[in-house]
Amino acid sequence: MIETPYLLFLGDAPDGLAAKVAQGIKDWRPQYALGQYRMDGCKADLKIEDMDLAAAKAAGAKTLVIGVANRGGVISQEWKKVLIAALEEGFDLASGLHNLLRDEPDLAAVAKSCGRELHDVRVPSVQYPIANGKKRSGKRCLAVGTDCSVGKMYTALAMDKVMKERGLKSSFRATGQTGILITGDGVPLDAVVADFMAGSIEYLTPDNDDDHWDMIEGQGSLFHVSYSGVTMALVHGGQPDALVLCHEPTRTHMRGLPDYDLPTLETLRDTALPLAKVANPACQVVGVSINTAGMGEDEALSYLEKVEKQMGLPTADPFRQGAERLADALDAI
Repeated sequence: MIETPYLLFLGDAPDGLAAKVAQGIKDWRPQYALGQYRMDGCKADLKIEDMDLAAAKAAGAKTLVIGVANRGGVISQEWKKVLIAALEEGFDLASGLHNLLRDEPDLAAVAKSCGRELHDVRVPSVQYPIANGKKRSGKRCLAVGTDCSVGKMYTALAMDKVMKERGLKSSFRATGQTGILITGDGVPLDAVVADFMAGSIEYLTPDNDDDHWDMIEGQGSLFHVSYSGVTMALVHGGQPDALVLCHEPTRTHMRGLPDYDLPTLETLRDTALPLAKVANPACQVVGVSINTAGMGEDEALSYLEKVEKQMGLPTADPFRQGAERLADALDAI
């Protein structure tokens, strides 16, 4: 188990979105987020207390969590200076990067000499099966996006929260590093061998009660040429009964791909639904989730109203407004 509370390491993140792991923990498990550690040049800010290692340790922090999700998931040499100092200060380290803590000889050596733990959450802990496509009991909802990092995890978490508040059967199913750090369980999908990705999602969302919903955390985008493979594994392995379309309207291009424009919500709907129907012919698109964090209140409300009229589907920002209307859409199935 990863000991809490956390000191969230933002490193030299170039913008807030690069620190989405830390932001997710702060938003959904604020009791774990004791403070933030930012290096010179860091452009991200969680709006919690900045702490150095000594102050965080004195305040009770147990684990330094790397809260940055950079392209390729690498640990820089500049970060290492802080990570080694944290181990020597008495912190455990936790990371969801592809670049594993345990594979860094200097970090492993210092951790061993200091008696500290290295937690790599992006390591599959189960021998997953190959997907068989057999229909499972229970219901499943998957968030799919026009791009990466548009709010798919927040949508699933918010819907799960509403369902539980209503006394309904629901489980959030984490499929990435942030979701796993928030909930303590899940499948690190993008670290699973390709042949077993869809099978890992079948494993994650097994047979359940007929009135139970699995809220599956979305990953990547069918339209993102770097990460579309993980999305397809979710679409087929998840066998969703319901899809929620997710979009961030202030983007000028796909995340990390300046030569690629974002697809429209209509294109997302008309692409994702036929693919989902391959594994579950009964699948429906039930709602739209819009990440309006980059908009003012009036602009956001106007945009949500416009999209709802355009798509003919309940539309909300589930973090800003709550996910009640999206949960209502599941009840209507």
